[in-house]
Amino acid sequence: MSIIIMILLLSLLILVHEAGHFLAARAFGIRVDKFGFGLPIGPTLYKTKVGDVEVLVHAFLLGGYVSFPDDEKDCDLPKDSPERFINKPAWQRAIVVTAGVIANVICAIALVMLVATVSHKLPSGDYEIYATNISAPKNASIWQSGLIEGDRILKANGCDINNAYSLITIVKNSAKDNGIVSEKTVNENFEKLKELNPGLSKDEIIPEGIAIRLPESTSKDVITMDKYALKGAKYFKKEGISVDIKLNELKKALENKTVYTSDGKYTMYDVAKVMSDGVHPITLTVLRDGKEVELKPIYPDKEGVIGIVLGSKQTMIETKTPNAVVKESCVYLWDNTYMMMYSLGQLFTGNIPLKDMHGVVAITKIGGDMIEKSGKASGILLAALISMNLAILNILPIPALDGGHLMFLIIEKIIGKPLDEKVIEVISSVFFSLLIILMIFVVFNDITLLIRK
Repeated sequence: MSIIIMILLLSLLILVHEAGHFLAARAFGIRVDKFGFGLPIGPTLYKTKVGDVEVLVHAFLLGGYVSFPDDEKDCDLPKDSPERFINKPAWQRAIVVTAGVIANVICAIALVMLVATVSHKLPSGDYEIYATNISAPKNASIWQSGLIEGDRILKANGCDINNAYSLITIVKNSAKDNGIVSEKTVNENFEKLKELNPGLSKDEIIPEGIAIRLPESTSKDVITMDKYALKGAKYFKKEGISVDIKLNELKKALENKTVYTSDGKYTMYDVAKVMSDGVHPITLTVLRDGKEVELKPIYPDKEGVIGIVLGSKQTMIETKTPNAVVKESCVYLWDNTYMMMYSLGQLFTGNIPLKDMHGVVAITKIGGDMIEKSGKASGILLAALISMNLAILNILPIPALDGGHLMFLIIEKIIGKPLDEKVIEVISSVFFSLLIILMIFVVFNDITLLIRK
């Protein structure tokens, strides 16, 4: 039932989008021949006539369209008919083209305000993260850190912790001997080595039998993340110098030593790299009895585990007054849309791989799970965000999308005459085919995701 509800919500968003085009066209006296639910690929499941409009439901449900007389080659309307889309002023055509996007934005606002009005609260997107249990071996550093079960974790290495993902990512990337160290840390350790052993240069092989002094304390990488990575809007990728596996022998030779006797294989910079790897401290700040407490450093093991069980509780924003409903609904949509647009930019720049691009199948499954676990309000809020997503994607200046049609209208206004219809048709057909290929790829990603659970 939860999946059916999610499918109905997604269907509503498509109908709202196409209804925007339809109503705008009718308002300007443009004839609409067809109102299609789904894309005209494969069989038509159902069709009927409502007034002078043919309503169709296609088997390929991922989309919709409104068809004007201009789209039909055998249309009986005269070429100069005022009911034709092409014969309307550019500004009217622009409104018709963007009406679907506007309808989706209005729908998103309405859905969020509905939840805010009925439930008197909206999710903030921030979670309180607690250490509910310590399950580490007794010799683990977590026991010496001062952490107590029930502490609320506020910061990790100075980064605000508002969700479990950000803390887990910091911990995983702080794993012992993970083999990636920052150039800054390596250079700091090299300078410490150089100060103790001034006669050796950076890239010079240390002669066999020569003993070098090692510093008592070494610099270690402290992993931090920016606000976008903390929110999960982009991947966190630890960048730096890879400590080659060939240096493992050197690593063993340096362990717990204050003096290293060279075997004639490594440079001073190799020693600095190995010294920079190893443990990576995590300093937690927790809230305990209303006070912030900074703990002693914790050191994850080689698996990136510190040995605590996390609990989370989402903070909610109250919306008990009409003013709060309007204000908080707009803030909720703005914050989530901004992060969505940032993530979209990460996708275009390649920082988020295409294999992690998902569509309607995954959305339906995830939305269904959300409804089952957290109630219908969660599904409605997800539908609101998807509606904003549809609006953003459709307004992109890509031929075959609403933004592409708007781009052609802007070009027409600039050059003072319409573009050649055949040129527009060819360009739109090419991009439409590419979009279909992309949709098939996304569906494949979704199915793979479901199989992997």
